[in-house]
Amino acid sequence: MEQQEIYITSSVDNTAQPSLFYKAKGKKRPLLVGLHTWSHDRFNQIGNMLPYAEKHDFNLLLPEFRGSNLPSNPNCQQACGSLCAKQDVKDAIDYVVAEESVDAENIFLLGLSGGGHMALLMAGFCPELFKAVGAYVPITDLKKWKTENQNYAPYVEACCGNSDEELEKRSPIAYIATIAQANLKIFHGKFDPVVPVSQSLTLYRAIMEKHPQARVFLDVFDGKHEIDMEAAMYWLLSQYKPVEKVAVTG
Repeated sequence: MEQQEIYITSSVDNTAQPSLFYKAKGKKRPLLVGLHTWSHDRFNQIGNMLPYAEKHDFNLLLPEFRGSNLPSNPNCQQACGSLCAKQDVKDAIDYVVAEESVDAENIFLLGLSGGGHMALLMAGFCPELFKAVGAYVPITDLKKWKTENQNYAPYVEACCGNSDEELEKRSPIAYIATIAQANLKIFHGKFDPVVPVSQSLTLYRAIMEKHPQARVFLDVFDGKHEIDMEAAMYWLLSQYKPVEKVAVTG
């Protein structure tokens, strides 16, 4: 698949924002949207996601959404789940749906770590846009995470300042009602040393308490801060073409 670098005008601040796009061979094929991790940019997930896009002939979109959540990024205050960042992802999706041969009924979103955080925020921002969302080892509460991982606390502060209001606005835990409208699976390693599994457990329990019928699922796997792309794609593909299951008798 040939890499195309595209620039989309932000509907928030009219700046030109970059994304990478890989066109499927077939017409009206699904779209896989891959979100980069905390410390990286749009090039970060090529190795993880491009082989699967090629294998299943999916279009692939890798948006920048204002770059890394590090102080070295001059735009870091517009990164880390800001309104600009969320709108950048939606703007990029809207653009490729309008300009390319994309099946708009089958848009799949996948992110891990900082990308998992962003995937949950997008599920809370425009859940109706996605056929299915996969969030691996995500941060769900930035204020709590600052106390749990001191190594990342300065980065959170660089993006959000010391404002509790800003931390809340950029935390998926603040959007339970909207996230509950998404078709979502959260994956988290039980022994994750970077983002404690309690981050995902707390969000999942809060959603189940208020929205028990929500199509939100949690997979606590035997692992650390990592992604199993086969498992991630199995979830997304199972929502594209249902997997046959065998009923269990009593």
